[in-house]
Amino acid sequence: MNMNFKKIFIYTLLISGLASCTIDDFADDYSDPSKLAGTTVGKQFTGMIMSNRQSVLPSYWDYFVIKRITSNRFTQSVGWVNVENQYVPGSAAVNDRWNNYYNFMAQYRELQKVYDGLTDVKKQDNRVFMIAAATYFYDHTQQVVDLHGDIPWTEAGMLSTNGGDYSKSYAGYDKASDIYTKMLDDLAGFATEIGSLQINPASAVEFKTQDLINNGDIDMWKKYINSLRLKMLTRVSGTSEFSARAKSEIASILSNPSQFPIVADNASNIMWDIYSVGTVIGGNDFRSGLEDWNGNIAGKAILDHMVVNEDPRLTYVFQPGIESNGAYLGLDPLMNPTDQNELVLTQTLSVYNFSTISRNQYFPGILITAPEVHLMAAEFYLKEGQDATAKMHFEEAVKKSIGFYQYLRSISNNAEADAPVVPTEQSISNYLAMDEISWSAASSMDEKLSLIADQKWLHFNVIQSNENWHELRRLGKVDLDFWTDNSNQQNLPPSRWMYPGSEQTYNMENYVKVQPQDKLTNTLFWDVN
Repeated sequence: MNMNFKKIFIYTLLISGLASCTIDDFADDYSDPSKLAGTTVGKQFTGMIMSNRQSVLPSYWDYFVIKRITSNRFTQSVGWVNVENQYVPGSAAVNDRWNNYYNFMAQYRELQKVYDGLTDVKKQDNRVFMIAAATYFYDHTQQVVDLHGDIPWTEAGMLSTNGGDYSKSYAGYDKASDIYTKMLDDLAGFATEIGSLQINPASAVEFKTQDLINNGDIDMWKKYINSLRLKMLTRVSGTSEFSARAKSEIASILSNPSQFPIVADNASNIMWDIYSVGTVIGGNDFRSGLEDWNGNIAGKAILDHMVVNEDPRLTYVFQPGIESNGAYLGLDPLMNPTDQNELVLTQTLSVYNFSTISRNQYFPGILITAPEVHLMAAEFYLKEGQDATAKMHFEEAVKKSIGFYQYLRSISNNAEADAPVVPTEQSISNYLAMDEISWSAASSMDEKLSLIADQKWLHFNVIQSNENWHELRRLGKVDLDFWTDNSNQQNLPPSRWMYPGSEQTYNMENYVKVQPQDKLTNTLFWDVN
């Protein structure tokens, strides 16, 4: 795998004893490797989650270093001044995202190591931690697989397990489809197992204390597991290898809500909530990460779609430029770069809403929301010929998305943006009746699938921009025009990310096996549209 192994091993030592939810306590209590002997499954579970916090919570690193130049642009969620080489993901973004995942994986492996050292009785007492940890780990593994394709996985992150022996720890690449198979198999097992899991009172108390995602709520973990299954199954549903499985398992999940509950309402959204500003992520990280270097400018296509169709989310998601006299204006990606830059300087362009999004210091780390789950259900029922049920889920997704943005605004501690226009039942009904939105006005399955794709794009925008890019590629239905970069062989957005340079430096023996496929133009196995 990526291998500045020494860096990862030191990182593992530093955080494998994490017990607290604050960065200061984390540094104070667990910088001494000798404290590793006192770690527990619960502490290591929290440490694993904390090690990945910058990829979940809206961090400066994730937004400015990575998403600003990749998924935010590749989805046209934002507008930007065109530059040469803009469709090649930068090495800093690729290396950092890769290293973050494998540091996270090292913590997961350390958790497995601690658990494996327990007695059978203690293993049963701590089983809930392992189900939750694997679910969370698989969620973020899917995201990395969907960026690159094949990755080092089964044998990766084993340096500590291998006693610090580097020679045994260089990992081969697993096929992306094999990783999906393993994760889907395990999650299906978890979905059944967690329903009958007996948790003793002491373990339940510890789980509630150490669980940063669902606060020890088993029902929420059930919904997370099954909704993640839906997401993975939907992602691979168009492939010949997975289509039959996806159809069968999605049908089973959606038809058995008592056995396989899902995230069906906003009260069940799977998120990492912020309770105290500045404890687990910098209070101004999102502001700087999204707004610096004009990274928050509205893309023309997404803004125009919302304005023309009188989208009830408009005043929650965007705000007019300070010199625009209240008009909404997005940056056209096909403009000459010089003209684009001059327009940016006029401060008439709309930006992402300060109070709902970038300056909302209580903005959560979003994992899975009800709107996306309903859109997955709508797609499934549409393809199964159950149009009325598909329509119900589609319209419910829109309503839940509107409610979600209202919720985000309600928890904000920022009031710099103008008060949003509060949606009414009538305004929502009017929106659903618009020609570009109406399910009934669409005359074919393809047109209705485009409606679903558009709503995913609108709901995800910059707040889930990686998920946005994955679904944009899978469905191929959102109509976007991109400036052609004639200075570069990669003249349009890529189909995947290449592997970081560290793989060629540290893991060359394994990298050479995937090198022929390591091209920006190669599509992932599920990208079959």
